Amino acid sequence: MDRRSFLRSAAGLAVLLSSGMATAAPRSAKARVLVVGGGMAGASVAKYLRLWGDAIDVTLIERQATYTSSIMSNLVLTGQRTLSSLAFGYDALQGRYGVNLIIDDVVEVDPVATSVRLASGQRLTADRIILAPGIDFDPVPGLDDVSRMPHAWQAGPQTTLLAEQLAALPAGGVVAITVPKMPYRCPPGPYERACLVADWLRANKPGAKLILIDANPDIAVEKENFQRAFSELYGDIIEYRKGVDITSVDPRQLTLATSSGSVRADVVNLIPHQRAAALVVNAGLAAEGQVRFAPVDVLSYASSIAPKVHVIGDSCKTTQPLAGQMANQQAKVCADALTRIFAGHEPDPAPVTNSACYSTITRSEAGWMTAVFQYDPAARSMKPVAKASVASNGWTPKNFKQMNKWFDAIMADTFA
Repeated sequence: MDRRSFLRSAAGLAVLLSSGMATAAPRSAKARVLVVGGGMAGASVAKYLRLWGDAIDVTLIERQATYTSSIMSNLVLTGQRTLSSLAFGYDALQGRYGVNLIIDDVVEVDPVATSVRLASGQRLTADRIILAPGIDFDPVPGLDDVSRMPHAWQAGPQTTLLAEQLAALPAGGVVAITVPKMPYRCPPGPYERACLVADWLRANKPGAKLILIDANPDIAVEKENFQRAFSELYGDIIEYRKGVDITSVDPRQLTLATSSGSVRADVVNLIPHQRAAALVVNAGLAAEGQVRFAPVDVLSYASSIAPKVHVIGDSCKTTQPLAGQMANQQAKVCADALTRIFAGHEPDPAPVTNSACYSTITRSEAGWMTAVFQYDPAARSMKPVAKASVASNGWTPKNFKQMNKWFDAIMADTFA
């Protein structure tokens, strides 16, 4: 019996096993939920589980005392934002909503016992576990020093490092940015980053070039806007190469071996292919080499393999994009479903989600896109609503201002 089969057959025993185990968390009459990961998905689900009633005891486990948003972090590269302006704490979740917070690292998830083990050695059990650990990156052959080719795709030290490398770019230098194959976190992100950096290069590094190396067959999202920007605004700076795979890298020589030849640059922003976080894979919820993300029932985001473990955000496999607002939306669907389940009811049979974002085309102008997804009971998946999925026609300063309001609103909805 392999691990996946074992998890399926043992799922029905989970409650019995977990109720008999010693636990560091106090027992109460309330249902108990452990949330692993305090990003957009994890913080949102913890907040809304508590906001929508007092029947659930929620413990959020996060390794960092503050969360740094990857949304808007491209503006750190051009000096328009600081990382500290993207930092959000958990005081409101604790004080206003009664979420229990543990700062620690979850090193193991047991889907059968519905328990987690922390790096400190503590083991916690619950009625349900919600995993929101984000993404991990595929290894890149030859990449033995990530500081030479930072991805800066999780806002933090690598973002600062990439900004410093861009600032040190020599006159007439070359920047290379790679785009991973879909699906990856924030689909417009690499194209937005290329536009933003190109605008910054024009003002600060005359004569510099940017090579955008895309593993996808074409621009994956907002094609018309980015295609126009590459040709009309940055035709003298950006060289867009599509359908090109990175086969290996040489960090010391800052060289990329690709399916269409070798590329040498002075700054390499290497964004690797992405998959579910190791915590999810190691729990048997996304089998290595079979599925890259955890399959779930999108009515509740319960794992298709271990139904008392829910996976939301960038680690789950759905038809929806991996994006910050979508993570927030999935969290609300999951919180609503668990609230109903603990009350003895079924999840909402017709959930609707929305994904929206702004993309900076210059340092003062932005475009936008939005998509609505509705549950299709025949396919048992979320399907985009064609009439409600649109993108802006071009980019404007007004959109740039609206982008800041949108960001403030979504972060307040998650952390405040």
